[in-house]
Amino acid sequence: MAEQKKGFEKTLSGILIWLPSLAIILFYIPNALDKLINHDQTGKVVESSAVMITAGVFILIGIALFLYNKTILIGTSMLVLYMTFIVLIHMYKGKPAEIVILILIATVLASYIRKPKLFSYTTDLKS
Repeated sequence: MAEQKKGFEKTLSGILIWLPSLAIILFYIPNALDKLINHDQTGKVVESSAVMITAGVFILIGIALFLYNKTILIGTSMLVLYMTFIVLIHMYKGKPAEIVILILIATVLASYIRKPKLFSYTTDLKS
């Protein structure tokens, strides 16, 4: 009985650890696909199709690296870099940037939940 409970807790823990990451991915994937499929968007700061396609590919690569545990730091950095530019564009255009900032923070938080050791700074000073 105790072994069954530990297995259930481990499964539940795994689901809860991955849940924020999946929520973040559900935002980024449609965003990237929209940039790849509908790359002739008007009213954007940069109206170049090449820039939109590049941004879509950049986001998809960032998502793939974010999902893989060994490259989570690189993927998180790529997604945060992209969202930082989006925050700056929203501020430049006078649009509300609060939601975008929350998505940026949620990306870092989801990464932290999955790999908290990446964010800790410890030094091993052996005298």
